[in-house]
Amino acid sequence: MKNESMSIEFFGAVGEVTGSCFLLTCGGRRVLVECGMIQGSQKHERHNRDPFPFDPASLDAMILTHAHLDHSGRIPLLVKQGFNGRIHTHAATVDLCEIMLADAGYLNEKDVQWENKRRAQQGREPIAPLYTRKEALDSIEAFTAHEYGVTTEICPGVTFTLHDAGHILGSAIVELTLTDGSVRKRVVFSGDLGNPGAPILRDPQPPGAADLVVMESTYGDRVHRPWEATWAEMGEIFANASSGKGNILIPAFTIGRTQLLLYTFREYFDEWRLGDWSIVLDTPMGIAATEVYARYSRLYDANARQIHAKDGDPFDLPNLYASRTSAESMKLNERRSGLILIAGSGMCTGGRIKHHLQHNVSRPQTNVMIVGFQARGTLGRELVDGARSIRLWGEDVEVNAAVHTIGGLSAHADQADLSRWFAAIPGSPVCVLVHGEPSATQSLAERIVADGAKSVRQPSFRERIDLTRL
Repeated sequence: MKNESMSIEFFGAVGEVTGSCFLLTCGGRRVLVECGMIQGSQKHERHNRDPFPFDPASLDAMILTHAHLDHSGRIPLLVKQGFNGRIHTHAATVDLCEIMLADAGYLNEKDVQWENKRRAQQGREPIAPLYTRKEALDSIEAFTAHEYGVTTEICPGVTFTLHDAGHILGSAIVELTLTDGSVRKRVVFSGDLGNPGAPILRDPQPPGAADLVVMESTYGDRVHRPWEATWAEMGEIFANASSGKGNILIPAFTIGRTQLLLYTFREYFDEWRLGDWSIVLDTPMGIAATEVYARYSRLYDANARQIHAKDGDPFDLPNLYASRTSAESMKLNERRSGLILIAGSGMCTGGRIKHHLQHNVSRPQTNVMIVGFQARGTLGRELVDGARSIRLWGEDVEVNAAVHTIGGLSAHADQADLSRWFAAIPGSPVCVLVHGEPSATQSLAERIVADGAKSVRQPSFRERIDLTRL
C-alpha cells in the first residue's frame, strides 16, 4: 500500500456548524470520525437524505466524540445503509446516544406522517422516515464503550485515545496514531471543546503532540462574558420577571445545557428567589439525560463531586416538576404566570418549546431566555435577531415577549480559549478549522496565526488532505 493512502477527507461541518463527518484513510483502512445530522432550515435538513459520499459498508470503524445530534444524528442511517463495524466512543456517550437517537427516530416518524398526509392530498408518492426509532435503537448495538486515557487499536494501523473535552458528559477529544509502513502520523480531533470554568464537568484536557489538529470554531469570533457576569445577568432577569407576572421560557438543549441550568439553579436557589417559581423540566428526553448525568458523578469536576458526595443528586430542586407526557405539557399552557419552563428543542426547531412560544410569546409579561447557540435558519435564531413576529404552524405570532440572549452560558470554548488550547499542543501541528460559520472560522484563523500557529486551513466540502505531506 502506498503512503499517499494516508489522508483525511471533509464531508461535513465545513462552512457551517452542523453535520460533522470526516473520513480517515490509512493503509487501506477507512475510519469515519463523526456522522452528524445537518440542522437548521428545512432546506438545510433535506440534505440529510443525500447519499453518503462514501460506501458505508467500506468503513472499518467509526469514532464518535459526543452525543449531540450534529455529531451523531446520522449514525442509524449509516448502519441502515451497510456499515457493520464498531462505533468507538466514551461509555457515557453510549448511554446518551441511546436516548438522543431513539428520540430522533421517533421525530422522523412523526414528521413523515405529517408530510405523507400532505403528499396524499397532492397526489404525490409517500416517503419513508430517514430512520425509525427501532432502527436508531438497533444502531446502539454497534457501539463500543471506552474510558478517557486508554489507548486502543480499533483496526490495524489505527490506535486512538479519548481525552475529556469538557463540553457535555462523555464528550471527548480524539487522539489518533496512524501507521502505514514506515510512515506514522498523529491526528487530533477536538470534537466540541467545553467552556473552561463551566460548572459540573472538568475543563478540556490538552492532548499530546500532533501533526494535524481538526478543531471546532463555533465561537471563534467572540469572547464569552465572565461566568460571574453571566450569573449576575441571569439573576437580574429573574428579579425583573418576578414582578412582571408572566412565565419564563427557556429553550434548552436536552444534553448539557439542561443539566447546567438545573445545577446552577440549585447553587443560586436562594439568591435568585427561585422558590417563588414553579420550575418545570418539560422534556422527556431531558429528564432521561439528567438521570444519566446523575449516574456519572465520576466525570464531574471537584466542586460537583463534593456536592454529590454531601447532598446526592446535584440536579434536584424542591420545586422542580418533571413533565413527561404530552397531556402534562399542554396543561402547562393554562398557567399565565409563575412558571420557569425548560423545554426542547434548544434552537426552537421542534418539540414542546414551540407550543409554549405559541401560547406565551405574544404576551409582554413573558421572558424568553436563550441559553445556547442558534444556527442560521432556525426559529431560535429569528428570536435572537429580533424578529417581531414568528411563524408557527402556518400562522404569524407577534413577539411581544422580552428575549434575552445569555451568551456567556455557552458549552463551547470561545476564541481565546480555543487559541490557548491549540497553542498547548506540542509539535507545531497543522490546524484545520471546522464546525463554524465562515465569519467565526476566519476570525479564529486570524487569531491563532497571530498567536503563533504556522499553518491554518479552512477546508471545503470533500477536500482531501494528504497526511504524508505534512
